[in-house]
This record gives sequence, C-alpha cells and structure tokens, in this order.
Amino acid sequence: MFEAVEELIGEHADLEKTLADPAVHADQANARKLNKRYAELTPIVGTYREWKQTGEDIATARELAAEDPEFAAEVKELDRHREQLTERLRLLLVPRDPSDDKDVILEVKAGEGGEESALFAGDLLRMYLRYAERLGWKTEILDANGSDLGGYKDVQVAVKARGTVEPGQGVWARLKYEGGVHRVQRVPATESQGRIHTSAAGVLVTPEAEEVEVEIGPNDLRVDVYRSSGPGGQSVNTTDSAVRITHLPTGLVVSCQNEKSQLQNKESAMRILRSRLLAAAQEEAEREASDARRSQVRTVDRSERIRTYNFPENRISDHRVGFKAYNLDQVLDGDLDAVIQACVDADSAAKLAAAQ
Repeated sequence: MFEAVEELIGEHADLEKTLADPAVHADQANARKLNKRYAELTPIVGTYREWKQTGEDIATARELAAEDPEFAAEVKELDRHREQLTERLRLLLVPRDPSDDKDVILEVKAGEGGEESALFAGDLLRMYLRYAERLGWKTEILDANGSDLGGYKDVQVAVKARGTVEPGQGVWARLKYEGGVHRVQRVPATESQGRIHTSAAGVLVTPEAEEVEVEIGPNDLRVDVYRSSGPGGQSVNTTDSAVRITHLPTGLVVSCQNEKSQLQNKESAMRILRSRLLAAAQEEAEREASDARRSQVRTVDRSERIRTYNFPENRISDHRVGFKAYNLDQVLDGDLDAVIQACVDADSAAKLAAAQ
C-alpha cells in the first residue's frame, strides 16, 4: 500500500546528509528549497516508521495472546492505533498544493446589488481581517476603493503568516477556499420597506509571488501615473501619486492609489500583479494536467455563488460541500474555522479518492 514511502525515506536520508554539509548553505536559495523538502518528508517518514513498528508490536502481542488471553485487549488497542496511522499516512501521501506554504493577496469586489453589495464587501473584508487576527496573521491593505456609505467597491489586502510556517500550513492552505462569489440575503440599510434583498460580492485569492517566481521583462510594463480620487489626506487630488500598471503580454491591469507616495503605490501594484501572474501560470499548468480542476469564480454573478450569508436566519451555507450552520454572526466576526475546515476535508477526500 505504501511502497512509494521507501523511496521517500531514501530521499529524506540523502537530504539529511546534504544539509549537514556547510558548503550547501552558501547558496541560501537552494538551502531553503532543500530544507523545505526535508520538512515535508519528515512527518511522512516518522509516521511510516511508527506504522511499521506498530505492525511488529501487533504480531508480538498476538503471539503472547495465544498463550495469555489478557494480551487480547492490547492487540485490539494496537490494531486501532495502526488504523489511525494508516489514515494519517494516506493523508500525508496525498499530493500537496505547492503553494500551501505561501502568503496571499486577497481581493474583495462588490458585484450586483449596488451600494448594498459594497457594504457587504466591507463586511467580508472585516470578517477576513478578524479571522487573520485570530490566527496571528499580519494584514496590510494594499489598495481600497470605498463607497459612499462606508463599504468597498473593491479592496486588496495582503495576508501574511508570522514567523516560521509548518509545511503545508501557510495562509494559502486555508484562504484558497474563499475564492468565488459570496451571496448575501438581508434587509439592506438602504431599504425603507423592510424587504429582504439578495446581492453578491466576489472574492479572489492568489498566492503572493516572490520576485524570483515571476519573470517580468523590462519592456513588459506600461506604468501610468494619475491623480488620486476619493476620500483621503492632503495628497488626494493634488499630486500624481496614483499608479496604473499594465502588463502588456497579458493585458492585466492593476491600479493602486491607497498610499500618498507614487513609489509606494507602484510597489503595492507590482505585488498584486506578480500574484495574479503567478496564479495565471499555475492555472494554466493545472489545465494542462487535468480538465477537472476546481477554479475560483471570476464573475460576480449571484447565480454562481459558492456561499450564502442569510441574515434573517443567522445561517451560513457553503454550497460546494453542503456545509450549513446557524452562527452567521460569529462567522462574520472571524470565526471561520469550521467553514474552511469543511472545505479542507472535502478537498482531502477528493484527492484521496483520485489517488486510489
């Protein structure tokens, strides 16, 4: 069942020897790559060794039970433990998303529903900021286009883990399931008759790319500067601090005006552009590998929703995995763990089924 593990054990041992050589660490980029792979293999190797040892313990316990019935209970306990190890090992061997260790850039965009949709986009942003706060992640608003009533027409935020991240436990590993159309059902603040309205906001999550991961040629960009608009400080409408970057080969356009400095806005726009280019490259690779890939919804259409937030019933429903709970107020306050875990579990189950 786990024949491939023997090869991984050999790779793990080779990496251990390689990383013990001080000369390897002269190339920091290569050392980081080797350390990352070593960290990925370590739990697999450890679990497999425990699985094999438990099998030997079971054989010994059965021999003893044949002579002394009191050892029968120990055999049952060891059998249960080995079943748990088997399941854990199966999960560890499921092909891992290579971006799971990455930080992300999360974008929320108002869709159908006018001002109410913009207010809901603001609610979603607050939900993600609170969720990040609960997990000890760092957030940074890169750009925001506010609405008249205090919502957001669109907003981009960088979400980063603090400190060392365990393999496969980065921000992307959790937030990647948030991409798509989120539908809200409630009585809007703009509704005078008390009628329930339905509107939607779109969420796009991309792993944040490092400069070395995305190659951008010197002639690939057109950078335009213009005067900022909307609410802001003294620099708004007085200096050309806003920046619009067009990636000519793909036609991707990113604009930023949140910062007072043109340089800061350009740096933020480049971060967003790199993450989008990386996501596009990864999606293309996935399309070539499998026609059955799951993609995030790019259009903000109420009919293409992944999740519904029903305020009158205090209900949240994720339509991809059939998750439903009646604690919407807590979820909007950042208690997203159960919702996201349902998506993680469904994804793992699908990968396990495909691997068999």
